[in-house]
Amino acid sequence: MYAIDHLDIPPLSGAGGTVRLPGSKSISNRVLLLAALSVGQTDIADLLDSDDTRVMLAALAQLGCRIETDTPGPGWLRVHGIGGELPVREGALFLGNAGTAMRPLTAALALLASRHGGKFELSGIPRMHERPIGDLVDALRQLGCPVDCLGQEGYPPLRLGNGAAQALTLDAPIRVRGDVSSQFLTALLLALPLVAQDRPVTIEVVGELISKPYIEITLNLLARFGVPVQREGWSRFIIPAGSRYRSPGQIHVEADASSASYFIALGAIAPPLPGREGITIEGVGLASIQGDIRFVEAARQMGAEISGEANRLHIRRGAWPLHAVDLDCNHIPDAAMTLAVMALYAEGTTTLRNIASWRVKETDRIAAMAAECRKLGAIMEEGGDFLRITPPQGGATAPDSTTHGWQPAAIHTYDDHRVAMCFSLAAFNPGRVRVRIEDPKCVAKTFPDYFETLFDVCEAESGAIPVICIDGPTASGKGTLAAEVARQLGYHLLDSGALYRATALAAQDAGVSLDDEPALARLAAALPLAFRDHRIFLAGRDITDPLRLESTGGMASRVSQYPAVRSALHALQLSFRRLPGLVADGRDMGTVVFPDAPLKVYLTASVAQRAQRRHKQLISKGISASIEDLLADLQVRDARDMNRSTAPLKPAEDALQLDNSELDIEQSVRQVLNWWQGRQQP
Repeated sequence: MYAIDHLDIPPLSGAGGTVRLPGSKSISNRVLLLAALSVGQTDIADLLDSDDTRVMLAALAQLGCRIETDTPGPGWLRVHGIGGELPVREGALFLGNAGTAMRPLTAALALLASRHGGKFELSGIPRMHERPIGDLVDALRQLGCPVDCLGQEGYPPLRLGNGAAQALTLDAPIRVRGDVSSQFLTALLLALPLVAQDRPVTIEVVGELISKPYIEITLNLLARFGVPVQREGWSRFIIPAGSRYRSPGQIHVEADASSASYFIALGAIAPPLPGREGITIEGVGLASIQGDIRFVEAARQMGAEISGEANRLHIRRGAWPLHAVDLDCNHIPDAAMTLAVMALYAEGTTTLRNIASWRVKETDRIAAMAAECRKLGAIMEEGGDFLRITPPQGGATAPDSTTHGWQPAAIHTYDDHRVAMCFSLAAFNPGRVRVRIEDPKCVAKTFPDYFETLFDVCEAESGAIPVICIDGPTASGKGTLAAEVARQLGYHLLDSGALYRATALAAQDAGVSLDDEPALARLAAALPLAFRDHRIFLAGRDITDPLRLESTGGMASRVSQYPAVRSALHALQLSFRRLPGLVADGRDMGTVVFPDAPLKVYLTASVAQRAQRRHKQLISKGISASIEDLLADLQVRDARDMNRSTAPLKPAEDALQLDNSELDIEQSVRQVLNWWQGRQQP
């Protein structure tokens, strides 16, 4: 996950490959609650790991539900059901911005607290306290449940129960509005089987029910857990007498169909990469129980070529530009957001209708999508329940850079995961303008690895992937600076010195002389090196710490002087230029390997200062060292590095020099980032 302030996505040129999506948020949190309320234990596979599910898991544990991870095996979760009882009678639950936790837990705890005698407070982040829940509160009060709004009436935070058992009114139908959010009806459907032991319980929906496919998910899962609900159209639901949740034993969570929409759109927008035949999505298919799978129909109308099986989808770009459409999107409320960005690549104006529920989601999504599309150059019209999108001038095609209407944009994401994921697709714009996603970590709500997954199947022209090169003499701190700059930008890191050090260690392991240039070059060409989780592995062995030894550095200085070794490592170094960008630390990064790098920094400090820093570093690790010896060693290395015939130590002609003798690492990083920002598009 990119836990950074913003992520700059360079212009993307094509896509192809296979993605495996995380589990459905809607299914995951429903299954967790049903498993917790059931008799028996439930083993769950492919559960979504996200902010919303963590919130639900933490709440269930706080309520006394025992949960085991990696049981019965890796990737599984075992939930020991409480059987409709209430082991914990009082508590304060913080539910963040997870509507799929707040609404059903409100209903379930209100009924359990009334039945057994309990008292609970439910709260969330400020945005959750702006999301209406009054219709659900009214329905619970009809039943006789004590429910108090602790702030504004009709909104969280809430107090459920008063500590005493209550007699519930179950003989009359419970009425709930269906035209604001289907989650209110889902919450009642999930909770009422807890009190339907002696008589059937009826729910009547007032007004038009929106998002019916999400109710179908709920009914399907209720049946899996032993409660078959009778449905009379979409206005009346009857929970049978004698209902009791029973574990199905094992259950697999489908991949998220809403998340699939981004990759369906990707396949429709992106030119396919040679030999990859578009995008394949695994984990969700045409037999999905999720309503958002009907996004496939909308994407086909816009021109995408889509085929699939029960658990797999294949998408290729078909019509281009895409077709503008006029659609009622009530049946795909979350996935329909992706259509707004697809519309930027369409010929003509697209209208998305019946989307009033967008206004009460993680943010006002109608207003948000309109504002951010305008930044890119689109003409937008918004109403109470519709959005109309006319793409930037030139739409999907732009004859030259002077006629397209696309504008570089910093996309504000409103702490809304779907806004961030939707607008990543704008990076395929024909104007080749930069797209910045602010607060990219908000995708953790449903898809923490979204951007990594996207970049795995996307490509950009090599020159479009930005590179920052950082060089300097030994002990100048270039490695530390490069690593921190890469971390703050979300870029890959190439420590070229590690390649030479690893070659030296490989030579030592193989008994190859450091004077045997041809043998060293052969080792370098087949170097089995891997970088994982800030550790470096050589043929599977962790060599992170041995690489940092002074003796290894000395060997690397000798190895790096050979042209044949540098040539052998050249292709490996080039392979690190991957989306979304690269920070390359090393001697010839800016002069030989990445001469087109838009920013090159030459970091230096006085030799005395460098010796002092190295001395402190070694002492902190418990390694005895002499400043005089370190000073002499650095002077020898500098002389050798500056005077060798191959890649001598000197700044690239277009490098910016940074003397950090009087700067700490934070100041040095800030200077480099300021230089980098100054070289970005306005």
